[in-house]
Amino acid sequence: MRLANFIRANAESIVTEWADFAQTLIPAAADLSPLKLRNHITSILAFIANDLESPQTESERLEKSHGGKFKDIGDSAAETHAALRLAGGFNMDQMVSEFRALRASVVKLWEAQLGEFTAADISDLTRFNESIDQALTEAISYYSKKLDRSRNLFLGILSHDMRNPLSAARMAADLALRIDRGSMNVRQKMLVAQVVESNDRAMEIIEHLVDLTRARLGAGLPIIKEYMDMGFVSRQLTDEMRALHPDRKITLVITGNAEGKWDRPRMGQVFSNLLGNAIQYSFSDSPISVKVEGLSHEVVISVHNEGVPIPPDAMGRIFDSLTRGEAEGENAGEINLGLGLYIIKEIVAAHGGVIDVTSSEKGGTTFTAHFPRQTTLDEPARPAPPTLAAA
Repeated sequence: MRLANFIRANAESIVTEWADFAQTLIPAAADLSPLKLRNHITSILAFIANDLESPQTESERLEKSHGGKFKDIGDSAAETHAALRLAGGFNMDQMVSEFRALRASVVKLWEAQLGEFTAADISDLTRFNESIDQALTEAISYYSKKLDRSRNLFLGILSHDMRNPLSAARMAADLALRIDRGSMNVRQKMLVAQVVESNDRAMEIIEHLVDLTRARLGAGLPIIKEYMDMGFVSRQLTDEMRALHPDRKITLVITGNAEGKWDRPRMGQVFSNLLGNAIQYSFSDSPISVKVEGLSHEVVISVHNEGVPIPPDAMGRIFDSLTRGEAEGENAGEINLGLGLYIIKEIVAAHGGVIDVTSSEKGGTTFTAHFPRQTTLDEPARPAPPTLAAA
């Protein structure tokens, strides 16, 4: 029996064996009835059987292998199946494994009723694999597009709809502090100031989540390079951190030529996150040192603090997102989800650089980021400025 006829005659047995496998995809399949699990698999088998019997030239076969086969208007059975699996909570790997199980079920059942393979059987098997691959490609493409749309919708809500009410709340608090300062008592002033501080922190969390979502879901961090001075940004961010933490001693040393082409706002994020991390995880009475070193082909940024060292088993995942760490310094007891360090790693990588960390009881903790220098070709090399130090 040719494979197309076998599929039609044994569709029920094939779908039953496939559904038994799909039921093992926990937790996604836990709340799905056998009928829901079988949705559109019969239609996919019908497509495969029809495709096996359709005439195909060698050039058409090559085009199909490259994903260029013509598809009818409207969602195919594979695309509809992908939509249902996405809505049902199946991840991409689980959906792909369903197609692998379907392929295995058909081949196993067909081989069991065959004697010796003929040339026609081998041709059918080749065409069958091509059809499965086409259905799988359609399902993955559809799933990915829907996932991209969900990601963009999430980013839109996070970056626009959430920012607007937060911005309005901050404006109202700022206005209250300016206008009603004389009529407010100390506690009222403190509460309004807390609104401003909490609002700023919420906005920072939103920025981190937007960057995290872009990086984790494949969009990448947008980088716009311009000619800038890394030393200027380091002084600016260090001064801001000193103003926020007047009781902490933060030193800055700049050596060599710190100019090049990088994304200025992203560099501000790097300094802000590294300094914030150093303050959070250091002893409250210990100094924090920042160094910016301009070398021939790169600028190296390092931030050092003294505190409880990073455990050796955590060193390999310190830059992963959602890695929890408990603060030891002035913010002792707070839990950090690691978004800042993950975003720093992505920013450094987007600039073609690397970042590493060393940590010990004796030497403290030092984060070091290497940023390759990129300048415009028509500009002459600028002389290195003298060493600068900020106490």
